Amino acid sequence: MEQKLNVKTSIMRLLQYRLSLMKFKELGYQKVFSYNLGEKSGVNAGQVRKDLLQLGIKVKGNKKAGYGIDSLLNELNKIFGKNNTKKIIIVGIGNIGLALIKYNCKFFKKNMSIVAGFDKDPSKQNKKLGIPVYCIDKIGKIIKEENIDIGIIAVPDEKAQDICNILCSNGIKGIMNFAPVILKVPEKIVVNNINLCNELESITYFINLI
Repeated sequence: MEQKLNVKTSIMRLLQYRLSLMKFKELGYQKVFSYNLGEKSGVNAGQVRKDLLQLGIKVKGNKKAGYGIDSLLNELNKIFGKNNTKKIIIVGIGNIGLALIKYNCKFFKKNMSIVAGFDKDPSKQNKKLGIPVYCIDKIGKIIKEENIDIGIIAVPDEKAQDICNILCSNGIKGIMNFAPVILKVPEKIVVNNINLCNELESITYFINLI
């Protein structure tokens, strides 16, 4: 468990490095140093080099010459599968679901795209939201046709496990869960739980310590 947490922490830092590299590139830079990436990510230069080495990222660069931004971005893109657009579905077209759909243009810039939504409410199906919205019983069909690996759950907590079971049984490999429950999934399914209330309460806790 500890090893998984360490790897996940490294992955989150790599995502931050990637974002910083994209911003440096937009500003016209061609090279970057490990201390530049560390400064933007809240870590030291040694941690940056350690993260790159730990995940087998091999790019031409050193302390004196720096790293080529394009080369480093290319290696990070390989790790995160950014050379091909990743298709995503979302179940639950409520407030959170609608907000994520509106954010879809930002996902697309990072080679991710919500391609379909699902909801049991007929009034939300076939609505002009930028993506097609289907009834729940079409989940399996769309996953197969579109070759979907990732699903987002944005339904009430009492429905979340049922939706999770449907997604898993139809080949979904990764789930982002916005329902405030811990989902039971097969061992190889990846789940990220996003509990907005817990996040806010944790901020409140640390504020009270100041």
